[in-house]
Amino acid sequence: MSSSTTGAAAVRRKIESLSTMLNLPTARRALGLMEGEHRTARRGGDDDPMSIRDYTAEDESRLIDWKASARNGRPMVLEREHLSTSRIYLMLNVGVSMNGTCENGETAGEVAANALCTFAALSARRHDEIHLVFADGVTIASKPFRGGLGTFERELDGRLDQGFTGSDNIAALFDYAKTLNDHGSIVVIATEEHELDSVEPTAIRRVAADHPLVVVSVSTLNPFRRHHLGAVTDGSSGRRVPAFLINEQSATAHDAHREYLARRLEGELKRNGARLIRAGSSQAMLSSFVTTLSKASNWGGTGLERNA
Repeated sequence: MSSSTTGAAAVRRKIESLSTMLNLPTARRALGLMEGEHRTARRGGDDDPMSIRDYTAEDESRLIDWKASARNGRPMVLEREHLSTSRIYLMLNVGVSMNGTCENGETAGEVAANALCTFAALSARRHDEIHLVFADGVTIASKPFRGGLGTFERELDGRLDQGFTGSDNIAALFDYAKTLNDHGSIVVIATEEHELDSVEPTAIRRVAADHPLVVVSVSTLNPFRRHHLGAVTDGSSGRRVPAFLINEQSATAHDAHREYLARRLEGELKRNGARLIRAGSSQAMLSSFVTTLSKASNWGGTGLERNA
């Protein structure tokens, strides 16, 4: 990251390290639970047979065809056509709310960017086509590309360096996702959590009906609680929060309301088969990401939990 807080940069290095340690079966399992149902030529699935080849260290043991192995006198893998997507859309709100500060001093934009980098690391390892989408209240831009994590990071960080000055329009990202014709492609939408309060349940349902959907929600600090970061200013207007409002009673009420909205959003996403990843720092986001996918895909012994 060309301009970032220490915490965000440290986690970015973890993500880069993680991407080099991941083997292909692990990346497939990680994203496989969110895949769509259209066919691609990606290998390693459970459907139509394609070919027999020698087993390699990167293959899962469950893919070994024991009859073929017995005939050849060595472990053989039966490759199959895989029901999955070959594209992932990583969408980032680049409105002014992404200037919001998290508890450790990171901005919401930095945390969201690292979350998208984690998805990109898995997708690049699996050789997916990645589409990076930015939206604010004025424009929406999509850039498709293939390449490694480094290519994705350069494009993403180039946009982050421009700053977040436009108005927010999270609805534009959901509307854009609804127009995608390649049904079954994974859609990841990352934003500061307060912007999600305005998302209508119908928007979630329409996207989730055609795409595996993940919403990344970045929690910013409680403006009514005293912080080691000093005076708190509004991320959108730049105005300071009045001192008389900074007290424990206001802070507790704010936390309770925020948790209520988060649980409501999570419930709506679950009802539609979508997922919520929510955290207030890059490190917490990475840990939440790994924990969520580890439980859902029954990873075991991959080392991902330790690295996170």
